[in-house]
Amino acid sequence: MRVAVRGSAKSSLYWLSAGLLGSTVLASGSLAYAAEATAQADAGGGNAVGELIVTAQKREENIQSVAASVQALGTAKLNELHVVNFNDYIKYLPSVSYQSAGPGYSNVYMRGVAADNLANHSGSLPSVGTYLDEQPITTIGGALDIHVYDIARVEALSGPQGTLYGASSEAGTIRIITNKPEIGVLKGAMDGEINGVDHGGEGYSVEGFINVPLGDKAAVRLVGWGEHDAGYIDNVQGTRTFSSGIVSDNAQLVQKDYNTANIYGGRAELKVDLNENWTILPTLIAQDERSNGIFGFDPKVGDLQVQHFLPETNHDQWYQASLTVQGKIGNLDLTYSGGHMDRKITSEADYTDYSYFYDQVYMSAARYHNNHGDIINPSQWIIGHDHFTKDSHEIRIASPASDRFRFLAGLFYQRQTHHIIQDYVIQGLSDAQSVPGWSQTWWLTNQQRIDRDYAAFGEASYDITPQLTFTGGVRVYKSDNSLVGFYGFNADHGTGVNLCFAGPIVPNTPCTDLNTDVKYTGETHKLNLTYHLDGSKLVYFTYSTGFRPGGVNRNGGLPPYRPDFLDNYEIGWKTGWFGNSLIWNGAVFYDRWRDFQFQYLGPNSLTVVANAGNANIYGVESNVIWRPTHALTLNAGMAYTDAKLAQDFCNGAAVCDSSNTTAPKGEQLPVTPKFKANATARYEWEMGSLQAHLQGSLVYQSSSWSDLLQLDRQSLGKQPGYTTVDFTGGIARDNWTVELSLLNAFDTRAQLYRYAECTIQFCAGVGVAGGTGGAVYVVPNRPRTIALKIGTKF
Repeated sequence: MRVAVRGSAKSSLYWLSAGLLGSTVLASGSLAYAAEATAQADAGGGNAVGELIVTAQKREENIQSVAASVQALGTAKLNELHVVNFNDYIKYLPSVSYQSAGPGYSNVYMRGVAADNLANHSGSLPSVGTYLDEQPITTIGGALDIHVYDIARVEALSGPQGTLYGASSEAGTIRIITNKPEIGVLKGAMDGEINGVDHGGEGYSVEGFINVPLGDKAAVRLVGWGEHDAGYIDNVQGTRTFSSGIVSDNAQLVQKDYNTANIYGGRAELKVDLNENWTILPTLIAQDERSNGIFGFDPKVGDLQVQHFLPETNHDQWYQASLTVQGKIGNLDLTYSGGHMDRKITSEADYTDYSYFYDQVYMSAARYHNNHGDIINPSQWIIGHDHFTKDSHEIRIASPASDRFRFLAGLFYQRQTHHIIQDYVIQGLSDAQSVPGWSQTWWLTNQQRIDRDYAAFGEASYDITPQLTFTGGVRVYKSDNSLVGFYGFNADHGTGVNLCFAGPIVPNTPCTDLNTDVKYTGETHKLNLTYHLDGSKLVYFTYSTGFRPGGVNRNGGLPPYRPDFLDNYEIGWKTGWFGNSLIWNGAVFYDRWRDFQFQYLGPNSLTVVANAGNANIYGVESNVIWRPTHALTLNAGMAYTDAKLAQDFCNGAAVCDSSNTTAPKGEQLPVTPKFKANATARYEWEMGSLQAHLQGSLVYQSSSWSDLLQLDRQSLGKQPGYTTVDFTGGIARDNWTVELSLLNAFDTRAQLYRYAECTIQFCAGVGVAGGTGGAVYVVPNRPRTIALKIGTKF
């Protein structure tokens, strides 16, 4: 059970938890390499760190044998760190950065490969691939906010994974691996939690799973969860007066704890051993998430406060059906994986900022009127409908891992679609000013995007000597991106209907003003040398490349954007010391990001994608886990990333000089902090018939920017560095556990993302042509939270 009580700093539960957990000594450690160390030692006993098996290279391997920078959080570590969602596990992966505008709208970056703060529906594909088991689940709308329960591990593969994982794994890959059905075993668990959030409300969750054998050759695993997340952003009373004299007043939407969320979902997995060589594993997972309000606040209004004027909701529902078949043909392992994902997002968003701040510049509010000719409130309200589908198929064969020469080869196909509707409504707008067929719609985007990927790939390894291994890999690919439909205003503007060249192709559009398709082909490759110093230590050198396909600009007057590429040079080490009671891993790397894709807002706040030139990225990643005694485990992990422009950027100008440079050479790339680290100390002991534990975790990251352009940085400001600390204590007896957690113990207001709701110079502060701007939103981490969790298993 996960449970919560009101999180007031003066609540009795707060003082109880502070008294219980404040005595915890936070030693140096908590790292993203998450072996199930606290639960396991080696077969001979002692303090050895337990072995963690990963499938980063599409084979089952001990993480210490993988000659690559792989960070992993196993089942025990996910539970120990109180991980329940995307935001929770990302903070313990040092090489991973992210920006989040709320549930379901988080975008992932690795090793500094980030250029912008946009994840527009008609923009670039992500540079980091996300997988659920064997199936890719990456969407432009953001990473799926999968509830983390009964998960075997989360793996983060740093650097280009182009040969094995393809197009959207240019900078790395994140894999979420579920626990599989166990044949011949009947078991289950139930957990519940209640929690209270400072400055906010109460939340709760209930989770459970059961594993049921079906004869001696099959089993089913059923998992379910329900969660209510407390709000902590307040929508406070305010007004805005337009140049027309119209006043917006949000009195009817004033609400405390505005940003609540409810999540329900489940997973069903069936495993059938057809015989000793062949296994099939069909899986169905679904989740429904409904949230209200926004998850950022306006510091000018107040801490954790906004003034918004129109309803804001988000309904994100998705399912994925998949099938994995594993078997043998002679001594070769064959794997087929196929999946179909369907995701629908229905959203409402207040866009009053756009109306108000543009009116500050152009005094344009009086232009909007109703059918009677009366001037109306020009505040805009965005109603969005996003429908994603993704179908993927992969088949591969692999020779035995014990062979001196071994290989893996396969074929991959993926087709992903995105039907985009963004309906910008002005309530009461006249028919004459509305987009034809769309009542009260000032601007309409109604488009169909399709991305297709085809690839053949392979990797081969040869043991030159018992200590030295050479690995080479290549992926040959073809990408196809198309975008068709309508975008723009009614006929009284220079876009929209006036640009149409054909009748409606996408249903429910007035006509077609965009229909473009681009195709690209190429290859990506990898070379690796690994030297085993002894049975517990290895060093390696890797040269690898990654890519991201080009695509169509949604502004039909602009050319398509080209693919970008990442060249990676990396030296790494995996080492175990003192009988593997101390593990120290790390990597030093240099990446050159070539012709990188950059998104920015152009005229009418319309996203433009341009190729911005090159960037250089230098970095170090390292992690340590140490068990000085059987009871005490210390973990630590860090990443230093120095990512900078290698040349001036001038927003696509033909000639780039000091007069039009918008981002100069040497400027730090956005999103990624230069330094990110985490540390955890966990102590376990017996108290009579009880097993007890105390744990402290610390996460630190330095400052970062949320945008690349200099003027945007002046308007948005810099995201300062921050440190957060969590404390946990609990007891267990027989099959029952009780745990009390104090999360974000010192109520640190970390800034995860800074943004404006339209073109930054208008809406965030600098302004143009006399405009003032002024609404910068800050997405914070969750305030101090006290949680009580009770669980049982059988």
